[in-house]
Amino acid sequence: MIYKIKLFLQILLKNRNRPAFWHLLPLVFKSRYQAFTAKLFGRKIQVPDSASYVFMCREIFEREIYRFPSDEKQPVIIDGGANIGLSVIFFKKLYSHAQITAFEPDSQIFEILKNNLQQFDFKDIKLEKKALWKTDTTLQFESEGADGGRIDTKQKGNLVEVSAVSLRPYLTKEIDFLKLDIEGAETEVLESCQNLLKNVKNIFIEYHSFEQQPQTLAQILEILKSNGFRYYIENNGVTSDKPFQAIRTASGMDMQINIFGYRHSSSESN
Repeated sequence: MIYKIKLFLQILLKNRNRPAFWHLLPLVFKSRYQAFTAKLFGRKIQVPDSASYVFMCREIFEREIYRFPSDEKQPVIIDGGANIGLSVIFFKKLYSHAQITAFEPDSQIFEILKNNLQQFDFKDIKLEKKALWKTDTTLQFESEGADGGRIDTKQKGNLVEVSAVSLRPYLTKEIDFLKLDIEGAETEVLESCQNLLKNVKNIFIEYHSFEQQPQTLAQILEILKSNGFRYYIENNGVTSDKPFQAIRTASGMDMQINIFGYRHSSSESN
């Protein structure tokens, strides 16, 4: 409860002059996995889970972690792990003529994604009810009910079968922004198409480290480096105050990191 009170105050202070986000305040105390309707930018959208919605709104619309510069009239964006559509809405608010391909394999979440985007008068959006993977195949998928659904190669949990596609065919042309928030599949996907990342200008990767499984952060950073990216890293979601004494875990993860890969040199000054 103390954490929720602190979060309530943070949202209140940071958005005191932004009435559009006041609707997040009561959601801090709402129980998880109870579907409801929210009003975002004057449009009604469906939300399956309050905690994930508050977290995503703060990351996407308050912090604007996906904001990127582009001189293109129609920047090309690939959204891997579009979930309920908040990232797509942000990209379209940022660049109204952007051409977006959005992937979401969870059938229930995909229907919410489709409904939410229909509430906005957006064009040039292609929705794919598929997972991104290293090959075209079908995979077992653990549906979590919010933003944590993931490919399950260990054959456990509440599993459904989903279609999966290789990212490679989508990277044969210049991509202005590639987002990979694919809950643990990021390393396999990047390794399978690393020779095509030369076509990507900006890349966002949410890296997931699962306890008792090999960590692959080094492989991801080497792939970025070998393809000419500089990167910025920040911890996201799962943190441990005293990691030598105790590692905190959440949803099976002992670490979750945002990785921002970029090519422009302006941030290297000073």
